[in-house]
Amino acid sequence: MATQAPTLPGGPVRRRREVPGLLSRIRSHAADYLYVAPAIIVMLVVIGYPLVYTVYRSFFFTDARDPSWTWNGISNYTGILRDDLFWKVTRNTIVWTVGSTLLAVVLGFVAAMVLHREFIGRGLLRGILLIPWVISAVAAAYIWKWMLHSDYGLISNQLLAWGWISDPLVVLDDRSRVMPALVIVNVWKEFPFVMIMVMAGLQTVPQQLLRAARVDGASTWSQFRHITLPHLNGVLLITTLLLAVTNLNSFTLPYLMTGGGPANASQLWITEIYKISFGAGLRYGEASAYSVILFLFMAIIGYFYVRALTSGGPKMGDGK
Repeated sequence: MATQAPTLPGGPVRRRREVPGLLSRIRSHAADYLYVAPAIIVMLVVIGYPLVYTVYRSFFFTDARDPSWTWNGISNYTGILRDDLFWKVTRNTIVWTVGSTLLAVVLGFVAAMVLHREFIGRGLLRGILLIPWVISAVAAAYIWKWMLHSDYGLISNQLLAWGWISDPLVVLDDRSRVMPALVIVNVWKEFPFVMIMVMAGLQTVPQQLLRAARVDGASTWSQFRHITLPHLNGVLLITTLLLAVTNLNSFTLPYLMTGGGPANASQLWITEIYKISFGAGLRYGEASAYSVILFLFMAIIGYFYVRALTSGGPKMGDGK
């Protein structure tokens, strides 16, 4: 005779389903991990070993004149956090990362919305706007460095020729102008990436919903707010996080254009690490501690990026 589930006035009691633990799931799929084992081994060698080595070295004092290491615990970390230059570099890095990311997302979004409409020359305009993204970062840095030069730069000389300014325009050598200039150049370089991502997301917006909204008399703004924008939430979130990680780790553009100057006004975490490591002193232990701090911030952003990719919420092109 079959055993029936106990009943209560509200109905039968449902048995709680047991969720297998992590180790149990790994054992049940042990054979599957053999297929990805080569990739995991390569990642451990290429990424895991340098990471562990950097963390280990951050607890030592290194002197270029002495090949031996001296254990100093967390002195490298406390010395960095007590240094006023660290907080200046941190402020520059926040301005660089947040400013570049948000402006690139806004400009790329607007460009994608404009290019999504049909008009004559749309294909040509798309190709032109893609040039900043496909051009080499080294070439872009040197081109803009020349254009912004105060003595023989194109922008300064042209403004002088038009009579808009009476003295040469100093940008990269001015402590108050250098960071906004770098952010503008970086936005120019990155916004086409956002434009491509948003344009791809626009292809997934259900046209039947837009047609139904137009039939119901919804305005263009209402269609954009209630249909188009919700379907782009996933694209915008992932693109923003990707750009944030890229900008936080960006080196080529700021280093080649200013080298962190003038007077550390454009010094970023990544350029400061390079200066400490390979500049005067060759302080590898301190540079390793700096790198660990940068890695922790990038890991936080990476966590939210993975959450955005794997969560049950909106995916790319899905407004549900």
